[in-house]
Amino acid sequence: MVPSFDVLVVGAGPAGGHCGRWLAAAGYRVLLIERFKNFDRNSFSSAGTPMETLEKFQLPAAVVGSYWNQLVIVSSQERGHWQSAQNLGAVLDFGKLRQFLADEVQRQGGELWLGCRYVSHREEAAGLTVTIKNNLTQTEIEVKAKVLVDATGPARAITGRRGQVLPPMVTGTGIEYLIEVDRAAYDRNAQALTFFLGHKWIPKGYSWIFPMEPGRLKVGAGVLNESHKLVKAVQPLPHYIDLLIQEYLQPETYQILDVHGETLRYSRDLADTYAVGRVIAIGDTVSTVNFLGGEGIRHAMVSAEVAGKYIDRLLSDKSRNFDGYRQEMHGIFLAKWQMSERLGMKKYLEDADSLVDRVVALLKPMSLEEIVEVLFFYRFEKVSKSVGIYVWLKVRFKISQIIATIIPHE
Repeated sequence: MVPSFDVLVVGAGPAGGHCGRWLAAAGYRVLLIERFKNFDRNSFSSAGTPMETLEKFQLPAAVVGSYWNQLVIVSSQERGHWQSAQNLGAVLDFGKLRQFLADEVQRQGGELWLGCRYVSHREEAAGLTVTIKNNLTQTEIEVKAKVLVDATGPARAITGRRGQVLPPMVTGTGIEYLIEVDRAAYDRNAQALTFFLGHKWIPKGYSWIFPMEPGRLKVGAGVLNESHKLVKAVQPLPHYIDLLIQEYLQPETYQILDVHGETLRYSRDLADTYAVGRVIAIGDTVSTVNFLGGEGIRHAMVSAEVAGKYIDRLLSDKSRNFDGYRQEMHGIFLAKWQMSERLGMKKYLEDADSLVDRVVALLKPMSLEEIVEVLFFYRFEKVSKSVGIYVWLKVRFKISQIIATIIPHE
């Protein structure tokens, strides 16, 4: 007998796992499939996020690698350091997060099939017949589903399969090392998200150091696969990671525990295919990662809940299609993402090194809470406001100096 489900979710990342969890909790029969045989093989995210993520999506402390209450931004000639008295965010353990969400799907009555990938599907009067391949046994199986969710991220395995027309994409490639370091090196970087900008550290992108559990750090680098207007010679990504380790971290000892990475394909102006028939796309399949900062987990999970509402309407016969889904997603993301695109393209591909230094210097008067509002909530007006005040104070100081030279002292 052919297995039958209300919803088949392809891809057990944060978007797919949370979508399956959300729908299973609503009482639907859910099948979640994942191409790898376990969640240790695909730790693709650096996973820095604000505290809101834990609260909004009810994530337990068990999925947290570390908490952070500091931010450091290092450019070629500048270094900004901001600190708060309380934790403002976490670095998630990506494998544990995915495992938790998959466990939640099963706890709510859904099924999880590991080592399986989508092959094809066909629409029928009563729903969909989907062909799945078990990568472990090299066998294919057909399942029935009323709705098919594409949560395959940049691969777009369903909405971007052969024969489908994709919009123009900007691609970015990232690589990250998980390293074990001596106690002193870890303590110097604990409780802080550290970002590196500028031509010295990495042209065409940014690099980072994030703390995990004691003794372990994530060291990564990511670049846009486009030409820089000023920098012509760019080294391979491992070069910039080695630079961070040797010149910034300077550990007495370190050991590389894991190396992972991927290439992200992002549709400018969010022109992805959001839904076709009974297929609906979520997460990085519809470019929910932020172009400027690369943050994706929180936004992917938001998209899962938005899609969940439309899936629920269809399955409860309140709607015959997914009309309105794309418009609602654009209402949430489009304006902020377009601004992020413009800022990102300028910062990563056009700015002179001296301008990057100047921006870091101008951010120094801001509080960490204000910086978090910009980095994670895209309230760019806070930068212009704070920088404007800082510039005015400098101008006023210069004016006072000039006046002091003109007016004689008594």
